[in-house]
Amino acid sequence: MTQRLLNTKNTGRTLIFLAVILFISACSPSESTQKNKTAYTATLITRFPFTVLSGGIVIIKVTLDDFPDSLNFILDTGSGGVSLDSGTVEFLRLPKVPSERMIRGIGSLRKVSYVTNRTLHMPKLDVPHLDFHINDYELLTSVNGIKIDGIIGYSFLNRYIVKINYDNSMLEVWNQGTIRYPKRGIILKPVINGIPVVDAIITDRRSSLSRFYFDTGAGLYFLMSEDFRRDSSILIPGKRIINTQAEGLSGKNAMQLTIVKELQLDRYKFKKVPTHIFEDVYNVTAYPYLGGLIGNDLLRRFNLTVNYGRKEIHMLPNSHFNEAFDYSYTGLGIYMIEGHVVIEDVLKDSPGEKAGLMPGDIIIAIDNNITGNIQTYKNMLQAVGAKLKILVSRDGKPFMTNLKVVSIM
Repeated sequence: MTQRLLNTKNTGRTLIFLAVILFISACSPSESTQKNKTAYTATLITRFPFTVLSGGIVIIKVTLDDFPDSLNFILDTGSGGVSLDSGTVEFLRLPKVPSERMIRGIGSLRKVSYVTNRTLHMPKLDVPHLDFHINDYELLTSVNGIKIDGIIGYSFLNRYIVKINYDNSMLEVWNQGTIRYPKRGIILKPVINGIPVVDAIITDRRSSLSRFYFDTGAGLYFLMSEDFRRDSSILIPGKRIINTQAEGLSGKNAMQLTIVKELQLDRYKFKKVPTHIFEDVYNVTAYPYLGGLIGNDLLRRFNLTVNYGRKEIHMLPNSHFNEAFDYSYTGLGIYMIEGHVVIEDVLKDSPGEKAGLMPGDIIIAIDNNITGNIQTYKNMLQAVGAKLKILVSRDGKPFMTNLKVVSIM
């Protein structure tokens, strides 16, 4: 995410969850250590499936120490370490170690506590000696409709070569060493200090070459800071900009949504890219060093080989490469609360407000779908132009309305 920002790609892309960019410093291995790691041929350790949520968020199932129950972790290049949900820590009765280190993110700056020297168990792979910082992921759980127990980032990715195949939803973990990449695709050479940073060219009114986080934990396409937008004069004057909001560790934050003409990553160009703009109050992007982040709704269009030992990321276009972008907008924020899909946010002058929907409405059905599956409902609410029948329960009474999903174009 960047621990940092996670877009949960909610109903019609109105809300995004940007999990916080973690600025807990991670020590990079020395050059001699890196050379030793890459002196041998890489070998495959394990291979197992993952789940993809709305916005391209990757969920892997693991266990912790000797606890038998499986846990859901987000695989996140935007995290400078590994983390555990505070509720999971309490449930497992894990001892906490306070520290003076800080997490900096959208709308928050706070000290962090740790759970130290723990082992994650993946299929046929144990990852020992991990120190987890503790975050509250209750909101992240509610947005996605499944329990989020933690985030796994640099502390894991720095030890191995990790291949993420979005065509077959399989994850491969290799020992570090020399490895052959597919002949096609590109090799990025990111700067890595906990979180990889890559160059990209953004074009709208003008073109701007800048640096951005490479963030598989952010369920959005592209995000820029207001400082970058203003100083670069990147946007065409008068361009349509929609007010929206994002959720971070500190709660909900105002944000804007628009479209940029083109985003170029190495030789690959993407046209009319949905773009979020945020006021970077706590300077999570260290502007002017960075302009924002590239999220996984764009990155999932490539199969990735993440090779921190060589400071390389190989990207191969996959079957999702030419999928249409999501330009939908409803103005609704929906969450899974106590087993129900609940509308908690209805933005002013949005299609949701015009349809008469209100905070607190419980969604019973969308069209004829009564599954109560929040991921399914989000997908239905992303169909631009669709006129959907929404049945909700309001104060214990049914309320039926028609909602038109509009485009941000």
